[in-house]
Amino acid sequence: MKNIRLLCLGMVLMLAGCHTAGRSLHQFKAPAYRIAKPWRGERFANDKKSFQFVIIADRTGGNRPGVFEETIHKINRLQPEFVLSVGDYIEGKTEDDSVLRAEWEDFFKAIEPLQMPFFCLPGNHDISNPFMRQAYIDRMGMTYYHFVYGNVLFLCLNTEDPPPTHISEAQIQYMEKALRDNQKASWTMVLLHKPMWKYKDTAGYDKIEALLAGRRHTVIAAHEHRYQKETRRGVDHYVLATTGGSSALRGAAFGELDHIVWVTMTEQGPVLANLAVEGIYGDHFADQTP
Repeated sequence: MKNIRLLCLGMVLMLAGCHTAGRSLHQFKAPAYRIAKPWRGERFANDKKSFQFVIIADRTGGNRPGVFEETIHKINRLQPEFVLSVGDYIEGKTEDDSVLRAEWEDFFKAIEPLQMPFFCLPGNHDISNPFMRQAYIDRMGMTYYHFVYGNVLFLCLNTEDPPPTHISEAQIQYMEKALRDNQKASWTMVLLHKPMWKYKDTAGYDKIEALLAGRRHTVIAAHEHRYQKETRRGVDHYVLATTGGSSALRGAAFGELDHIVWVTMTEQGPVLANLAVEGIYGDHFADQTP
């Protein structure tokens, strides 16, 4: 658990300035067939400027035990370069230190098997009062931050920057500087827990939107436990479903399922594939009896 905690605390330092430029292209070699060749197509999807990562949704807000833990093991099967999340790791809403400590230890235990970095940001269940805010900072170091990977800028926002459903002026200024310092980023991924653009009072998010104007970017949130996509001012905005949080689980047609988002970042922007957790299998899943 200590190693995972240090990972969450040190994630920015570890990957700041890290990129995939050193990742070499795989070389293709085959005999020179004289008449025809047994394949079609010439372009391999191994551009060194592309990379893959996973985004996961709410674990809590009515946690269904075992779903998130199972997902972590399935992500290891997929081997993305890293994992992003959009908050709600614990049930929270308490000022009891023993309860809070046990919930955080349970979360860190859940992500301990993960074989790649896991990036955190707070949801309303994680940071719903001043006591919990300090507990979060003690474990994660900060409630909002940014990093760059593969020339893509990632902005990880805090939508509970008190009061709840609010983005502080200090956070806005921080994000403004992050954007100014990374003007040459090829794309910007904006991650936040609550889909603030859907609220009547955007409580500071309108200023974040203004800062992003003219930049190629994508916005991803969660909180509502139902998958949704909309294009707002020419920008794709997503609300994720669940990864273990409460859900009627009526299925993909209703946007109610446990899923992860597999993202391939390309020069033209992110390509998203939603994978149902129950549809990800390892190498030993069928009945082996004849």
